[in-house]
Amino acid sequence: MAGTGGGRPSIFPTLLYADAKAAISQLTEAFGFTELSVYEGQDGSVLHAELVQGNGAVMLGSKGRGGVFDAAMKDAGPAGVYVVVDDVDAHHQRAVDHGVEILMPPTDQDYGSRDYMARDAEGNIWSFGTYGPEIGA
Repeated sequence: MAGTGGGRPSIFPTLLYADAKAAISQLTEAFGFTELSVYEGQDGSVLHAELVQGNGAVMLGSKGRGGVFDAAMKDAGPAGVYVVVDDVDAHHQRAVDHGVEILMPPTDQDYGSRDYMARDAEGNIWSFGTYGPEIGA
């Protein structure tokens, strides 16, 4: 995975899923994320989860559990998330092997990146590629 290292990311894409447990399975098995934490409610819903990829992370939870964020996201559409990986072709093959819907196969871009694009089981768009902008301090 690209960009492995310490530190705390300052931006976390945050998604809600109708079936957050299935989303966690797909993201870890097909896209290679690692569970950092998963907190469940008494009803089995996912109150909050953090999944790590390289030096970045995504937060997710179950839709319909109440609260301000859930209400704000009620009518939100799918989100798009870009993740930097070292080996796009191997990452793509892993997603294909797990039955993920591929929207664009690995493609060399004019700006020097190699990317592919996929849709998760609930419609969010995930792009994986080699381009990772350097962010100065």
